[in-house]
Amino acid sequence: MNRLPLEDPAERLLGRVLRRQAEAIPDAPFLLSGDDRLSYGEVNARANGAAAGFAELGIGRGGGVALLLPSTPAAVFTALGVNKLGGIWIPINPDYKGAWLRESLEDSRARVLVADAELLPRLAEVAPLPFERVLLRGGRGDEGRALGAPVEPFEFLDRPGAAEPDDGDLHTGDTASVLFTSGTTGRAKGVMQSHNVWIRGALSGADSTGVREGDVLYNVLPVYQSGAWVANLFRALVCGVPCAMDPHFSATQFWDRCRHYGATMIFTLGAMHIFLWRAPERPDDADNPVRVASLIPMPAELEEPFKKRFGIEAISQGYGQSEVMTLLVRNPGRSYKPNALGEVAPGIELKLLDDEDREVPPGEPGEICVRPLEPFVIFNGYWHDDGATVRAWRNLWYHTGDLARRDADGDYFFHDRKQDFIRHKGRNVSSFQVEAALGAHPAVAQVAVHGVPSEELEAEAEIKACVVLAPGATATPEELARFVNDTAPYFFVPRYIEFLDELPMTPTGRVRKFLLRERGVTRTTWDARAAGFRVRRWPGGRPGAPA
Repeated sequence: MNRLPLEDPAERLLGRVLRRQAEAIPDAPFLLSGDDRLSYGEVNARANGAAAGFAELGIGRGGGVALLLPSTPAAVFTALGVNKLGGIWIPINPDYKGAWLRESLEDSRARVLVADAELLPRLAEVAPLPFERVLLRGGRGDEGRALGAPVEPFEFLDRPGAAEPDDGDLHTGDTASVLFTSGTTGRAKGVMQSHNVWIRGALSGADSTGVREGDVLYNVLPVYQSGAWVANLFRALVCGVPCAMDPHFSATQFWDRCRHYGATMIFTLGAMHIFLWRAPERPDDADNPVRVASLIPMPAELEEPFKKRFGIEAISQGYGQSEVMTLLVRNPGRSYKPNALGEVAPGIELKLLDDEDREVPPGEPGEICVRPLEPFVIFNGYWHDDGATVRAWRNLWYHTGDLARRDADGDYFFHDRKQDFIRHKGRNVSSFQVEAALGAHPAVAQVAVHGVPSEELEAEAEIKACVVLAPGATATPEELARFVNDTAPYFFVPRYIEFLDELPMTPTGRVRKFLLRERGVTRTTWDARAAGFRVRRWPGGRPGAPA
Protein backbone atom coordinates (compact mmCIF):
# COMPACT_ATOMS: atom_id res chain seq x y z
CA MET A 1 0.00 0.00 0.00
CA ASN A 2 1.24 3.49 -0.81
CA ARG A 3 -0.88 5.88 1.24
CA LEU A 4 0.20 9.36 0.24
CA PRO A 5 1.06 12.04 2.80
CA LEU A 6 -1.57 14.66 2.02
CA GLU A 7 -1.35 16.93 5.04
CA ASP A 8 -0.23 19.80 2.78
CA PRO A 9 -3.44 21.30 1.31
CA ALA A 10 -1.58 22.24 -1.87
CA GLU A 11 -1.15 18.53 -2.66
CA ARG A 12 -4.87 17.83 -2.41
CA LEU A 13 -5.66 17.90 -6.10
CA LEU A 14 -7.19 14.74 -7.57
CA GLY A 15 -5.14 14.80 -10.75
CA ARG A 16 -1.96 15.40 -8.78
CA VAL A 17 -2.72 12.51 -6.42
CA LEU A 18 -3.06 10.21 -9.44
CA ARG A 19 0.24 11.50 -10.83
CA ARG A 20 2.02 10.93 -7.50
CA GLN A 21 0.77 7.35 -7.36
CA ALA A 22 1.80 6.75 -10.98
CA GLU A 23 5.29 8.01 -10.14
CA ALA A 24 5.58 5.92 -6.96
CA ILE A 25 3.83 2.66 -7.98
CA PRO A 26 3.36 2.77 -11.78
CA ASP A 27 2.84 -0.98 -12.19
CA ALA A 28 0.57 -1.49 -9.18
CA PRO A 29 -3.07 -2.28 -10.14
CA PHE A 30 -5.59 0.52 -9.70
CA LEU A 31 -8.79 -0.35 -11.63
CA LEU A 32 -10.07 -3.90 -12.09
CA SER A 33 -13.06 -4.58 -14.34
CA GLY A 34 -13.97 -8.10 -15.40
CA ASP A 35 -10.67 -9.57 -16.54
CA ASP A 36 -9.13 -6.18 -17.33
CA ARG A 37 -6.45 -4.67 -15.10
CA LEU A 38 -5.28 -1.06 -15.35
CA SER A 39 -2.24 0.02 -13.35
CA TYR A 40 -1.75 3.42 -11.75
CA GLY A 41 0.65 4.27 -14.55
CA GLU A 42 -1.84 3.25 -17.23
CA VAL A 43 -4.74 5.16 -15.67
CA ASN A 44 -2.56 8.25 -15.33
CA ALA A 45 -1.50 7.99 -18.99
CA ARG A 46 -5.12 7.67 -20.11
CA ALA A 47 -6.14 10.60 -17.90
CA ASN A 48 -3.37 12.69 -19.47
CA GLY A 49 -4.64 11.71 -22.93
CA ALA A 50 -8.16 12.70 -21.96
CA ALA A 51 -6.87 16.01 -20.62
CA ALA A 52 -5.11 16.71 -23.92
CA GLY A 53 -8.28 15.97 -25.86
CA PHE A 54 -10.46 18.13 -23.63
CA ALA A 55 -7.92 20.96 -23.81
CA GLU A 56 -8.22 20.84 -27.60
CA LEU A 57 -11.97 21.25 -27.17
CA GLY A 58 -11.43 24.34 -25.03
CA ILE A 59 -12.00 22.81 -21.61
CA GLY A 60 -9.94 24.54 -18.93
CA ARG A 61 -10.26 25.62 -15.33
CA GLY A 62 -13.96 25.70 -14.41
CA GLY A 63 -15.07 24.13 -17.71
CA GLY A 64 -17.82 21.53 -17.48
CA VAL A 65 -17.89 18.04 -19.00
CA ALA A 66 -21.05 15.94 -18.59
CA LEU A 67 -20.60 12.17 -18.25
CA LEU A 68 -23.37 9.77 -19.28
CA LEU A 69 -21.40 6.60 -18.66
CA PRO A 70 -21.76 3.30 -16.80
CA SER A 71 -19.50 2.41 -13.87
CA THR A 72 -16.39 1.43 -15.80
CA PRO A 73 -12.71 2.47 -15.75
CA ALA A 74 -13.41 4.79 -18.71
CA ALA A 75 -15.57 6.98 -16.47
CA VAL A 76 -12.74 7.20 -13.93
CA PHE A 77 -9.86 8.20 -16.18
CA THR A 78 -12.14 10.54 -18.11
CA ALA A 79 -13.17 12.34 -14.92
CA LEU A 80 -9.58 12.55 -13.68
CA GLY A 81 -8.50 13.89 -17.06
CA VAL A 82 -11.02 16.70 -16.68
CA ASN A 83 -9.67 17.41 -13.18
CA LYS A 84 -6.08 17.61 -14.41
CA LEU A 85 -7.15 20.69 -16.41
CA GLY A 86 -9.04 22.20 -13.48
CA GLY A 87 -12.31 21.27 -15.17
CA ILE A 88 -15.49 19.97 -13.61
CA TRP A 89 -17.06 16.57 -14.37
CA ILE A 90 -20.81 16.26 -14.05
CA PRO A 91 -22.19 12.70 -14.08
CA ILE A 92 -25.75 12.12 -15.30
CA ASN A 93 -27.90 9.18 -14.22
CA PRO A 94 -27.86 6.76 -17.21
CA ASP A 95 -31.26 5.39 -16.14
CA TYR A 96 -32.90 8.71 -17.02
CA LYS A 97 -34.82 9.20 -20.22
CA GLY A 98 -37.25 11.65 -21.74
CA ALA A 99 -37.86 14.86 -19.79
CA TRP A 100 -35.65 13.74 -16.90
CA LEU A 101 -32.71 13.17 -19.20
CA ARG A 102 -33.28 16.42 -21.07
CA GLU A 103 -33.47 18.45 -17.84
CA SER A 104 -30.33 16.81 -16.47
CA LEU A 105 -28.37 17.51 -19.63
CA GLU A 106 -29.53 21.12 -19.64
CA ASP A 107 -28.85 21.61 -15.94
CA SER A 108 -25.29 20.37 -16.34
CA ARG A 109 -24.42 23.62 -18.21
CA ALA A 110 -21.54 21.58 -19.71
CA ARG A 111 -19.83 22.34 -23.01
CA VAL A 112 -18.98 18.70 -23.79
CA LEU A 113 -20.86 15.43 -23.26
CA VAL A 114 -19.15 12.04 -23.01
CA ALA A 115 -21.74 9.30 -23.47
CA ASP A 116 -22.02 5.57 -24.04
CA ALA A 117 -23.38 4.58 -27.46
CA GLU A 118 -25.81 2.17 -25.80
CA LEU A 119 -27.74 5.25 -24.71
CA LEU A 120 -27.88 6.72 -28.22
CA PRO A 121 -31.62 6.02 -28.76
CA ARG A 122 -32.56 7.95 -25.63
CA LEU A 123 -30.22 10.81 -26.51
CA ALA A 124 -31.78 11.00 -29.97
CA GLU A 125 -35.22 11.33 -28.36
CA VAL A 126 -34.17 14.56 -26.60
CA ALA A 127 -32.13 16.00 -29.50
CA PRO A 128 -30.87 18.53 -30.36
CA LEU A 129 -28.41 18.19 -27.49
CA PRO A 130 -27.21 21.37 -25.75
CA PHE A 131 -23.48 20.69 -26.21
CA GLU A 132 -20.68 22.02 -28.38
CA ARG A 133 -19.33 18.50 -28.85
CA VAL A 134 -20.39 14.93 -27.99
CA LEU A 135 -17.81 12.18 -27.50
CA LEU A 136 -19.50 8.82 -28.05
CA ARG A 137 -18.00 5.66 -26.58
CA GLY A 138 -18.64 2.73 -28.92
CA GLY A 139 -20.31 4.78 -31.64
CA ARG A 140 -19.99 4.48 -35.41
CA GLY A 141 -19.07 8.10 -36.07
CA ASP A 142 -22.20 9.14 -38.02
CA GLU A 143 -24.49 10.03 -35.10
CA GLY A 144 -24.19 13.81 -35.35
CA ARG A 145 -27.36 14.29 -37.38
CA ALA A 146 -29.43 12.24 -34.91
CA LEU A 147 -28.09 14.17 -31.92
CA GLY A 148 -28.05 17.65 -33.39
CA ALA A 149 -24.48 18.24 -32.22
CA PRO A 150 -20.99 17.51 -33.58
CA VAL A 151 -19.90 13.98 -32.58
CA GLU A 152 -16.41 12.58 -32.09
CA PRO A 153 -15.51 9.00 -31.20
CA PHE A 154 -14.37 8.39 -27.63
CA GLU A 155 -10.97 7.50 -29.11
CA PHE A 156 -10.51 11.27 -29.58
CA LEU A 157 -9.26 11.14 -25.96
CA ASP A 158 -6.85 8.28 -26.62
CA ARG A 159 -3.50 10.10 -26.96
CA PRO A 160 -0.57 7.90 -25.97
CA GLY A 161 2.38 9.80 -24.58
CA ALA A 162 0.40 12.95 -23.76
CA ALA A 163 2.26 15.22 -21.35
CA GLU A 164 1.21 15.98 -17.80
CA PRO A 165 -0.91 19.15 -17.76
CA ASP A 166 0.43 22.09 -15.75
CA ASP A 167 -1.64 22.18 -12.54
CA GLY A 168 0.33 24.95 -10.84
CA ASP A 169 -2.60 27.39 -10.87
CA LEU A 170 -5.15 24.95 -9.50
CA HIS A 171 -6.41 25.12 -5.91
CA THR A 172 -7.64 22.44 -3.54
CA GLY A 173 -10.85 24.42 -3.04
CA ASP A 174 -11.69 24.50 -6.73
CA THR A 175 -14.86 22.65 -7.68
CA ALA A 176 -13.86 19.26 -9.11
CA SER A 177 -17.32 17.83 -9.78
CA VAL A 178 -21.04 18.47 -9.62
CA LEU A 179 -23.27 15.59 -8.51
CA PHE A 180 -27.00 16.13 -8.61
CA THR A 181 -29.38 15.43 -5.74
CA SER A 182 -32.69 13.72 -6.34
CA GLY A 183 -34.78 16.89 -6.63
CA THR A 184 -37.07 16.46 -3.65
CA THR A 185 -39.30 19.50 -4.18
CA GLY A 186 -38.50 20.47 -7.76
CA ARG A 187 -35.61 20.19 -10.18
CA ALA A 188 -32.56 18.47 -8.77
CA LYS A 189 -29.74 20.60 -7.32
CA GLY A 190 -26.14 20.17 -8.38
CA VAL A 191 -23.77 19.79 -5.42
CA MET A 192 -20.39 21.41 -6.12
CA GLN A 193 -17.63 19.31 -4.53
CA SER A 194 -14.05 20.52 -4.26
CA HIS A 195 -10.89 18.48 -4.63
CA ASN A 196 -10.37 18.79 -0.87
CA VAL A 197 -13.87 17.53 -0.05
CA TRP A 198 -13.25 14.34 -2.02
CA ILE A 199 -9.78 13.75 -0.60
CA ARG A 200 -10.84 14.52 2.98
CA GLY A 201 -13.70 12.02 2.66
CA ALA A 202 -11.47 9.37 1.12
CA LEU A 203 -8.83 9.72 3.85
CA SER A 204 -11.45 9.66 6.60
CA GLY A 205 -12.99 6.49 5.17
CA ALA A 206 -9.57 4.87 4.90
CA ASP A 207 -9.01 5.58 8.59
CA SER A 208 -12.43 4.41 9.78
CA THR A 209 -12.27 1.14 7.81
CA GLY A 210 -8.56 0.46 8.32
CA VAL A 211 -7.38 0.10 4.71
CA ARG A 212 -4.10 -1.83 4.69
CA GLU A 213 -1.61 -3.54 2.41
CA GLY A 214 -3.24 -6.18 0.21
CA ASP A 215 -6.77 -4.72 0.36
CA VAL A 216 -8.96 -4.65 -2.74
CA LEU A 217 -12.03 -2.41 -2.70
CA TYR A 218 -15.14 -3.47 -4.64
CA ASN A 219 -17.55 -0.95 -6.18
CA VAL A 220 -21.03 -1.75 -7.53
CA LEU A 221 -22.44 1.76 -7.07
CA PRO A 222 -23.18 3.95 -10.11
CA VAL A 223 -20.70 6.74 -10.80
CA TYR A 224 -23.44 9.39 -10.59
CA GLN A 225 -23.55 8.69 -6.84
CA SER A 226 -21.01 10.20 -4.44
CA GLY A 227 -20.55 6.89 -2.63
CA ALA A 228 -18.88 5.24 -5.62
CA TRP A 229 -16.11 7.82 -5.56
CA VAL A 230 -15.59 8.73 -1.91
CA ALA A 231 -15.98 5.22 -0.47
CA ASN A 232 -14.29 3.25 -3.21
CA LEU A 233 -12.50 4.89 -6.14
CA PHE A 234 -10.88 7.85 -4.40
CA ARG A 235 -10.30 5.87 -1.20
CA ALA A 236 -8.31 3.38 -3.25
CA LEU A 237 -6.51 6.24 -5.02
CA VAL A 238 -5.20 7.96 -1.89
CA CYS A 239 -4.10 4.61 -0.44
CA GLY A 240 -2.55 3.16 -3.60
CA VAL A 241 -4.63 -0.03 -3.56
CA PRO A 242 -6.85 -1.57 -6.28
CA CYS A 243 -10.53 -0.86 -6.77
CA ALA A 244 -12.63 -3.44 -8.63
CA MET A 245 -15.66 -2.19 -10.57
CA ASP A 246 -18.81 -3.86 -11.83
CA PRO A 247 -21.51 -1.80 -13.56
CA HIS A 248 -24.41 -3.31 -11.60
CA PHE A 249 -25.22 -4.80 -8.23
CA SER A 250 -26.37 -8.43 -8.34
CA ALA A 251 -27.47 -10.11 -5.12
CA THR A 252 -27.04 -13.56 -6.68
CA GLN A 253 -23.54 -12.93 -8.04
CA PHE A 254 -22.15 -10.51 -5.45
CA TRP A 255 -20.00 -12.93 -3.44
CA ASP A 256 -18.76 -14.70 -6.55
CA ARG A 257 -17.62 -11.34 -7.88
CA CYS A 258 -15.84 -10.64 -4.59
CA ARG A 259 -14.03 -13.97 -5.00
CA HIS A 260 -13.19 -13.16 -8.61
CA TYR A 261 -11.48 -9.91 -7.66
CA GLY A 262 -10.16 -10.97 -4.27
CA ALA A 263 -12.12 -8.08 -2.78
CA THR A 264 -11.48 -7.48 0.90
CA MET A 265 -13.59 -4.33 1.42
CA ILE A 266 -17.16 -3.74 0.22
CA PHE A 267 -19.58 -0.82 0.37
CA THR A 268 -23.36 -1.11 -0.06
CA LEU A 269 -26.21 1.36 0.37
CA GLY A 270 -29.86 1.08 1.31
CA ALA A 271 -31.38 -2.36 0.92
CA MET A 272 -28.52 -3.88 -1.09
CA HIS A 273 -27.10 -5.75 1.91
CA ILE A 274 -30.61 -6.76 2.95
CA PHE A 275 -30.98 -8.50 -0.42
CA LEU A 276 -27.68 -10.28 0.33
CA TRP A 277 -28.96 -11.32 3.75
CA ARG A 278 -32.30 -12.58 2.41
CA ALA A 279 -30.74 -14.61 -0.37
CA PRO A 280 -30.87 -18.39 0.21
CA GLU A 281 -28.01 -19.56 2.40
CA ARG A 282 -25.15 -21.42 0.73
CA PRO A 283 -22.50 -23.64 2.28
CA ASP A 284 -19.80 -21.31 0.94
CA ASP A 285 -21.32 -18.04 2.22
CA ALA A 286 -18.35 -17.45 4.52
CA ASP A 287 -15.84 -18.59 1.91
CA ASN A 288 -15.03 -15.15 0.56
CA PRO A 289 -12.11 -12.72 0.96
CA VAL A 290 -14.12 -9.80 2.42
CA ARG A 291 -12.91 -8.66 5.83
CA VAL A 292 -14.54 -5.19 6.23
CA ALA A 293 -18.04 -4.32 5.03
CA SER A 294 -19.45 -0.80 5.00
CA LEU A 295 -23.19 -1.42 4.96
CA ILE A 296 -25.09 1.88 5.15
CA PRO A 297 -27.36 1.72 7.07
CA MET A 298 -27.26 -1.69 8.75
CA PRO A 299 -29.88 -2.56 11.40
CA ALA A 300 -28.07 -3.27 14.64
CA GLU A 301 -29.80 -6.61 15.13
CA LEU A 302 -28.35 -7.92 11.86
CA GLU A 303 -24.73 -6.86 12.35
CA GLU A 304 -23.48 -9.92 14.24
CA PRO A 305 -25.54 -12.49 12.29
CA PHE A 306 -24.35 -10.95 9.01
CA LYS A 307 -20.72 -11.05 10.11
CA LYS A 308 -21.02 -14.66 11.21
CA ARG A 309 -22.81 -15.89 8.10
CA PHE A 310 -20.45 -14.21 5.63
CA GLY A 311 -17.24 -14.53 7.64
CA ILE A 312 -16.63 -10.77 7.94
CA GLU A 313 -14.37 -9.28 10.60
CA ALA A 314 -15.96 -5.85 10.90
CA ILE A 315 -18.96 -3.83 9.75
CA SER A 316 -18.42 -0.11 9.32
CA GLN A 317 -21.15 2.51 9.72
CA GLY A 318 -21.39 6.28 9.39
CA TYR A 319 -23.46 9.16 8.08
CA GLY A 320 -22.86 11.69 5.35
CA GLN A 321 -24.35 13.15 2.20
CA SER A 322 -23.16 14.65 -1.05
CA GLU A 323 -22.95 18.10 0.56
CA VAL A 324 -20.94 16.86 3.55
CA MET A 325 -19.04 13.74 2.56
CA THR A 326 -17.86 12.87 6.06
CA LEU A 327 -20.18 13.98 8.84
CA LEU A 328 -20.50 11.29 11.52
CA VAL A 329 -18.08 8.35 11.66
CA ARG A 330 -17.55 5.28 13.77
CA ASN A 331 -13.91 5.06 14.79
CA PRO A 332 -12.21 1.65 14.82
CA GLY A 333 -11.48 0.10 18.19
CA ARG A 334 -14.48 1.68 19.95
CA SER A 335 -17.82 0.02 20.64
CA TYR A 336 -21.04 1.92 19.89
CA LYS A 337 -24.64 1.61 20.95
CA PRO A 338 -26.98 -0.13 18.51
CA ASN A 339 -27.75 2.11 15.53
CA ALA A 340 -25.54 4.96 16.79
CA LEU A 341 -24.15 6.99 13.89
CA GLY A 342 -20.76 7.70 15.41
CA GLU A 343 -18.81 10.83 16.28
CA VAL A 344 -18.60 14.19 14.58
CA ALA A 345 -15.85 14.15 11.97
CA PRO A 346 -12.87 16.51 12.38
CA GLY A 347 -13.09 19.87 10.67
CA ILE A 348 -16.80 20.54 11.20
CA GLU A 349 -19.16 21.66 13.96
CA LEU A 350 -22.56 19.96 14.27
CA LYS A 351 -25.74 20.98 16.06
CA LEU A 352 -29.30 19.69 16.08
CA LEU A 353 -31.59 22.67 15.52
CA ASP A 354 -35.34 23.21 15.54
CA ASP A 355 -37.33 25.15 12.94
CA GLU A 356 -36.23 28.42 14.57
CA ASP A 357 -32.57 27.34 14.48
CA ARG A 358 -32.41 26.88 18.24
CA GLU A 359 -30.50 23.88 19.57
CA VAL A 360 -32.78 21.10 20.77
CA PRO A 361 -32.22 19.39 24.14
CA PRO A 362 -30.94 15.80 24.41
CA GLY A 363 -33.50 13.23 23.33
CA GLU A 364 -35.42 15.63 21.09
CA PRO A 365 -35.17 15.34 17.30
CA GLY A 366 -33.60 18.25 15.49
CA GLU A 367 -32.27 18.99 12.01
CA ILE A 368 -28.63 18.08 11.52
CA CYS A 369 -26.90 21.40 10.82
CA VAL A 370 -23.22 21.84 10.06
CA ARG A 371 -20.62 24.53 9.63
CA PRO A 372 -16.97 24.09 8.68
CA LEU A 373 -14.06 24.74 11.01
CA GLU A 374 -11.54 24.43 8.17
CA PRO A 375 -11.55 25.65 4.56
CA PHE A 376 -13.22 23.52 1.87
CA VAL A 377 -14.37 20.60 4.03
CA ILE A 378 -17.99 20.75 2.85
CA PHE A 379 -19.54 21.53 -0.52
CA ASN A 380 -19.02 24.80 -2.41
CA GLY A 381 -22.74 25.46 -2.90
CA TYR A 382 -25.32 24.48 -5.51
CA TRP A 383 -24.46 24.65 -9.22
CA HIS A 384 -25.93 27.81 -10.79
CA ASP A 385 -28.50 28.04 -7.97
CA ASP A 386 -27.55 30.83 -5.57
CA GLY A 387 -31.03 30.90 -4.10
CA ALA A 388 -30.88 27.25 -3.03
CA THR A 389 -27.41 27.81 -1.59
CA VAL A 390 -28.60 30.75 0.52
CA ARG A 391 -31.63 28.81 1.75
CA ALA A 392 -29.48 25.85 2.75
CA TRP A 393 -27.08 28.11 4.64
CA ARG A 394 -29.64 29.79 6.88
CA ASN A 395 -28.14 31.63 9.89
CA LEU A 396 -24.60 30.56 8.93
CA TRP A 397 -25.42 26.86 9.30
CA TYR A 398 -25.77 24.40 6.46
CA HIS A 399 -29.09 22.61 6.98
CA THR A 400 -28.91 18.98 5.86
CA GLY A 401 -32.66 18.34 5.74
CA ASP A 402 -32.20 15.25 7.95
CA LEU A 403 -33.37 14.82 11.52
CA ALA A 404 -31.45 13.14 14.32
CA ARG A 405 -31.49 12.99 18.09
CA ARG A 406 -28.65 13.01 20.59
CA ASP A 407 -28.91 11.08 23.84
CA ALA A 408 -27.57 12.11 27.24
CA ASP A 409 -24.24 10.41 26.48
CA GLY A 410 -23.75 12.46 23.32
CA ASP A 411 -24.45 9.65 20.83
CA TYR A 412 -26.31 10.53 17.64
CA PHE A 413 -29.16 8.51 16.11
CA PHE A 414 -30.92 9.07 12.79
CA HIS A 415 -34.57 10.04 13.27
CA ASP A 416 -36.22 10.89 9.97
CA ARG A 417 -35.94 12.86 6.73
CA LYS A 418 -37.31 16.34 7.02
CA GLN A 419 -38.08 17.07 3.40
CA ASP A 420 -40.59 15.18 1.38
CA PHE A 421 -38.50 12.56 -0.34
CA ILE A 422 -38.38 8.80 -0.15
CA ARG A 423 -35.33 6.65 0.58
CA HIS A 424 -36.08 3.80 -1.81
CA LYS A 425 -33.62 0.94 -2.39
CA GLY A 426 -30.51 3.00 -1.93
CA ARG A 427 -31.80 6.09 -3.76
CA ASN A 428 -33.34 9.33 -2.59
CA VAL A 429 -36.38 9.36 -4.85
CA SER A 430 -38.26 12.62 -5.31
CA SER A 431 -42.00 12.29 -4.71
CA PHE A 432 -42.34 15.41 -6.87
CA GLN A 433 -40.82 13.64 -9.86
CA VAL A 434 -42.83 10.43 -9.38
CA GLU A 435 -45.97 12.56 -9.18
CA ALA A 436 -44.97 14.23 -12.45
CA ALA A 437 -44.49 10.83 -14.09
CA LEU A 438 -47.92 9.60 -13.03
CA GLY A 439 -49.56 12.95 -13.73
CA ALA A 440 -48.51 12.70 -17.37
CA HIS A 441 -51.03 9.86 -17.87
CA PRO A 442 -54.18 11.30 -19.46
CA ALA A 443 -56.49 9.52 -17.01
CA VAL A 444 -54.85 11.05 -13.91
CA ALA A 445 -56.31 14.27 -12.51
CA GLN A 446 -54.39 14.44 -9.23
CA VAL A 447 -51.71 12.35 -7.57
CA ALA A 448 -49.83 12.42 -4.29
CA VAL A 449 -46.82 10.19 -3.64
CA HIS A 450 -45.37 9.26 -0.26
CA GLY A 451 -43.35 6.58 1.42
CA VAL A 452 -44.56 3.46 3.18
CA PRO A 453 -42.09 1.89 5.67
CA SER A 454 -40.14 -0.90 4.02
CA GLU A 455 -40.42 -4.47 5.24
CA GLU A 456 -36.69 -4.98 4.57
CA LEU A 457 -35.12 -1.96 6.24
CA GLU A 458 -36.46 0.60 8.69
CA ALA A 459 -34.60 3.51 7.08
CA GLU A 460 -36.05 2.69 3.65
CA ALA A 461 -39.51 3.11 2.20
CA GLU A 462 -41.67 1.73 -0.57
CA ILE A 463 -43.38 4.18 -2.92
CA LYS A 464 -47.14 4.62 -2.69
CA ALA A 465 -49.20 6.74 -5.10
CA CYS A 466 -52.68 8.01 -4.22
CA VAL A 467 -54.46 8.80 -7.47
CA VAL A 468 -57.60 10.73 -8.35
CA LEU A 469 -58.80 9.92 -11.88
CA ALA A 470 -60.14 12.55 -14.25
CA PRO A 471 -63.94 12.66 -14.57
CA GLY A 472 -65.12 9.86 -16.83
CA ALA A 473 -61.63 8.38 -17.16
CA THR A 474 -60.72 4.79 -16.40
CA ALA A 475 -57.39 3.16 -15.67
CA THR A 476 -56.04 0.19 -13.77
CA PRO A 477 -53.10 0.25 -11.35
CA GLU A 478 -51.20 -2.06 -13.71
CA GLU A 479 -51.74 0.39 -16.56
CA LEU A 480 -50.39 3.31 -14.51
CA ALA A 481 -47.41 1.32 -13.26
CA ARG A 482 -46.51 0.24 -16.80
CA PHE A 483 -46.90 3.82 -18.01
CA VAL A 484 -44.38 5.02 -15.44
CA ASN A 485 -42.05 2.15 -16.28
CA ASP A 486 -42.21 3.05 -19.98
CA THR A 487 -41.76 6.81 -19.60
CA ALA A 488 -39.64 7.41 -16.50
CA PRO A 489 -36.75 5.81 -14.59
CA TYR A 490 -37.66 2.29 -13.55
CA PHE A 491 -37.21 3.05 -9.84
CA PHE A 492 -40.11 5.56 -10.05
CA VAL A 493 -42.61 2.71 -10.42
CA PRO A 494 -44.75 2.68 -7.25
CA ARG A 495 -45.12 -0.56 -5.39
CA TYR A 496 -48.50 0.62 -4.07
CA ILE A 497 -51.29 2.45 -5.94
CA GLU A 498 -54.65 3.43 -4.48
CA PHE A 499 -57.50 5.24 -6.21
CA LEU A 500 -59.21 7.94 -4.12
CA ASP A 501 -62.21 10.18 -4.79
CA GLU A 502 -60.23 13.18 -3.55
CA LEU A 503 -56.97 14.07 -1.84
CA PRO A 504 -56.93 15.72 1.60
CA MET A 505 -56.08 19.38 0.99
CA THR A 506 -55.27 22.45 3.06
CA PRO A 507 -57.23 25.69 2.51
CA THR A 508 -54.34 26.90 0.36
CA GLY A 509 -54.56 23.89 -1.94
CA ARG A 510 -51.61 21.84 -0.66
CA VAL A 511 -51.96 18.09 -0.14
CA ARG A 512 -51.93 17.04 3.52
CA LYS A 513 -49.55 14.14 2.99
CA PHE A 514 -49.29 13.29 6.66
CA LEU A 515 -52.89 12.07 6.49
CA LEU A 516 -52.02 9.84 3.54
CA ARG A 517 -49.01 8.47 5.42
CA GLU A 518 -51.23 7.72 8.41
CA ARG A 519 -53.66 5.98 6.06
CA GLY A 520 -50.84 3.76 4.79
CA VAL A 521 -51.68 0.57 2.92
CA THR A 522 -55.37 -0.33 3.00
CA ARG A 523 -57.45 -3.25 1.74
CA THR A 524 -58.13 -1.28 -1.47
CA THR A 525 -54.47 -0.61 -2.19
CA TRP A 526 -52.94 -2.39 -5.16
CA ASP A 527 -49.59 -4.05 -4.37
CA ALA A 528 -47.34 -4.56 -7.39
CA ARG A 529 -45.36 -7.29 -5.69
CA ALA A 530 -48.44 -9.27 -4.68
CA ALA A 531 -49.90 -8.80 -8.17
CA GLY A 532 -46.75 -10.19 -9.79
CA PHE A 533 -46.04 -6.97 -11.68
CA ARG A 534 -42.52 -7.04 -13.18
CA VAL A 535 -40.58 -3.82 -13.48
CA ARG A 536 -38.44 -3.61 -16.64
CA ARG A 537 -34.93 -2.29 -16.02
CA TRP A 538 -34.12 -1.12 -19.53
CA PRO A 539 -32.04 -0.58 -21.52
CA GLY A 540 -29.39 -3.05 -20.49
CA GLY A 541 -31.30 -4.11 -17.41
CA ARG A 542 -31.39 -7.54 -15.88
CA PRO A 543 -34.94 -9.03 -15.91
CA GLY A 544 -35.90 -10.30 -12.52
CA ALA A 545 -33.32 -8.23 -10.60
CA PRO A 546 -34.49 -6.30 -7.54
CA ALA A 547 -35.75 -2.97 -8.89
